Formats: sequence, C-alpha cells, structure tokens
Amino acid sequence: MKIVDIDIIPINPGLAARNADHKVRFRAIDQRTIFKVVTDNGIVGYGDYRSAAPPKESVAQLIDRSPFDFLNHETLHLALGGALYDVMGKHLGIPAYKLMGQKVRDRVPVMAWTRPASPEDLSGEIVRAVDQGYMMFKMHTCQHFDVLEQNRAVEDVAPEGFLMQWDMNHNRAMATVLPIVKALESSRVVGFIEDPLLLTDVDGWRRLRAQCNVPLVMHLPPLGGLQEMIMGMADAYIIGEYCGGFGDALFRGFAYGKANVQAVVQLTGGTLTKALAMHLGAVLPTAGHSINLDDQYEEDITTERIEIAEGCSPVPEAPGLGFDVDEEKLARLAAVGPTEMPKHVGVLYLPGGNRMYAPSIPDVRRLTGFEEGSIRGVNSEVWEDDGSEAFAQVYERIQREGAFMEKED
Repeated sequence: MKIVDIDIIPINPGLAARNADHKVRFRAIDQRTIFKVVTDNGIVGYGDYRSAAPPKESVAQLIDRSPFDFLNHETLHLALGGALYDVMGKHLGIPAYKLMGQKVRDRVPVMAWTRPASPEDLSGEIVRAVDQGYMMFKMHTCQHFDVLEQNRAVEDVAPEGFLMQWDMNHNRAMATVLPIVKALESSRVVGFIEDPLLLTDVDGWRRLRAQCNVPLVMHLPPLGGLQEMIMGMADAYIIGEYCGGFGDALFRGFAYGKANVQAVVQLTGGTLTKALAMHLGAVLPTAGHSINLDDQYEEDITTERIEIAEGCSPVPEAPGLGFDVDEEKLARLAAVGPTEMPKHVGVLYLPGGNRMYAPSIPDVRRLTGFEEGSIRGVNSEVWEDDGSEAFAQVYERIQREGAFMEKED
C-alpha cells in the first residue's frame, strides 16, 4: 500500500448555536484543516485539526511511500498523523489504538471548554456542559474578568464532583499568582491549575508546587517535558497540542507513565481529532483527561459525533479512527469562508467606576500596568456596532487616539 495523493482542505464549520452571537470572542475557533490521504489500494483516511492549512508541498515527502513509513512520526502535522492512523487501521481492519500500544481503558475522561467568559456567561456554560454529560471544564483566565468571581459563578451551579481546570496563561510572577492560587485551592470546584507562572521559572514552579494543594499542569514545557518532570515542576503535563507531532505525544505519554506522572491529552478540533485523542488515551498508563473542543461546533464532517456520559467518552472500536466522513458535508464546509468579524470595540469596566475603551478585547496589563488577576471586580464586554451615534463616536475616537479612559460621572 502506497500513498498516491494527499488533499489539504481548510474548512470553517459553524460555531455551536449558543455562541453564534459571540463572533469576536470565538474568532478563529472555526478555522480547521482536514487531511485526506488516498492510497493505491483505494483506502482513504481522514484527519482533522484546529489550525490553518499548511502548503501542499509540506506533504510531498509522503507521496509514493507506505503510510507505515511514518508511523508515530514526531513532526508531521497532527491532522496528517490522524489521517495516517485512519488509513493504516482501515488497511489492517483494526482500531487505531492497536497501532499505539496495549489498551488499558475503554473510556477516557473528557473536558468541556469555552473562551474566557463573564461570570454570568460562564455559569450558563457550566450548566450546558453538565447537560451534555461533562464533569470537568477548562477555561483560560484573562485580564478582563475577575477569576475569583468567575469561580464563584461555577460554584453556584456546578454539581458535586464537577471540576475546573483554570489555565493561567504562563504570564505572571509569583507575587501575583500565589495569592490567587491560595484563594482558589480551597474551592470545591477547582481541580487543576494550568501554567500559573512563566514556563522558564523553574524555581518558581517548584516553590509553588510545594505550597499548592491543587495539582499543577504544565503545557508547552520549554525543555521538552521530561527535564521539567525530573525537576519536579508540575504534577501533570499536557501532550499533543503545540508540542510537536503525534509521535512526541505518544512517546512522552509513555515516559510519564513509567514515572507515574499524569499525562493530559489536548488535541483540539472536531470529531476526528477527538477520536485520535481517545485512541491515545486508551493506551497511555497514566492518561488523565482529554481536552478536545468538539463541543464548540454546531456541525461536523463526520456522520456521527462522540458520546459523552458521566464525564467520559468511549474509545472507538471500528477500524482506523472509527468514524465515517460525509463527503457532501466536507465539500460544503470547505466552500464556506472564514467568519467575518463585526465592527466592534472592547469596553473594560474598572472597579472604581471608570471605563476604558479599546479597539477590541482590552489588553488590561498594557492599559493599566497591573498583572493579570491583580484587579478585583474588573469586568468587560464586546460592544458591536449597533448603529447608534454613541458607538460611532467611541469607535471613531479609538481610531484617532487609541484606547482611552472615560471617567466616572
């Protein structure tokens, strides 16, 4: 079996209906790439990932080669890696995980997700996630909402056992992070703290870990993940997204297993991406939960979606990734252009009563000088063009002057 062609197909699937009116907040989430691998024996494999499409010449090395020549490749695009597993599994009549290792679990815990949200919007997201079967949720903290207020909103609606993973964006110093972490760690809904400090702050990570009662999760380890583990910087490490090809995720996942350290699988995209993550989670000894973003799309290219129940999803058992692609849906989504952003401004509400207006979602650290999380009671919104004279005046002033503050009356 040899590869005779690889199509690289950008698609723009519609966002979940609940987010249709939040185009600015969810910008670029609908940008995904499908790889379609065709072989000389008629087998076709598909892979998916949330990313821009690479150039066609990036796959030239695979043409006229066996897909097995690239098994567990460490640098290939993750969507291409998924498509190769789909082809190889279909060729052998086995699920993809059997090409990765010994299966150790039938279902994998999964996390829901959203972009940074106000406390009110976040509470609604938690309710919908629970209704969909999730028991864990990841969200980035941000400069323009108060994480303690957001966390209280989760506590108000989350059932017993529901856990948050707060991603703190690896952008702060210990003096800012420590009081926030200490305030969060006693909450019944806080399960994980991701990237609380600069990734290169080795001593800071170790000191914070010694003082923190919540597991610390590291994403994008600058030394590759194993040196950070040896130095004791975190309790769990994310594998997959932004960390290299699929081979890197697999190899590091097994290394973490040997050291009895948890691996968190983060592969973001649609159903095919989540399927690849479920196969990976099936074989890693210490795989924890998986973060996938398939809950962000109203439609997908597959004929089925992956079930969520009691906080986990099943590992597919059909050959390859285990899901059929609807070519008509694929063609239709490939014909859809990127979501156009409406004319808008960002409005930041400061606790003293003043407002700041910015061209888009406010960069609070630049505008105020305070590190993320330092301003209690901060809030914000995106003000889309509503045809009003007030919007026109603010928008035009921003174009002339940049961001500005409007003092309290």
